[in-house]
Amino acid sequence: MSNSYIIALGLAAMAGVAISLQNPINAGLARHIGSSLGATTICFAVGLIALSIASLLFGQWPAVLQAPHAPLVLLSGGLLGAFLVWAALYSVPILGVLTLVAVLILGQITAALVIDHYGLFGLQAQAISFNRLLAAGLVLAGIVLSRF
Repeated sequence: MSNSYIIALGLAAMAGVAISLQNPINAGLARHIGSSLGATTICFAVGLIALSIASLLFGQWPAVLQAPHAPLVLLSGGLLGAFLVWAALYSVPILGVLTLVAVLILGQITAALVIDHYGLFGLQAQAISFNRLLAAGLVLAGIVLSRF
């Protein structure tokens, strides 16, 4: 395994931990201020400030300034991210962190199956196989087990 592969695995695992921490923290903020939408706004404002500082410090600001020239569809990630954060912070007090994360993963796997199957966004198409469907089914089984 290459170093970049190991680093990517570590970063992905840390991001998974961050998501699990972010959900109850944001839900707590929503309870504190009395608004899930307001908490989502604050979350993204803090993130924007942190990323702006990082972009400046690492010399990436010129790249950020190229965003207005990108196709609009490529800018929709921010909208999807905002929806994700809001939906998660709304849902975590109801579902709990484990079930929420499992449902998020099932949604990701389902979308990934479709994206891969059709080769969307310039990716090489990959057929939906029995093993891939089984993986989604096992996550679904995990959701059921986490609730009952």
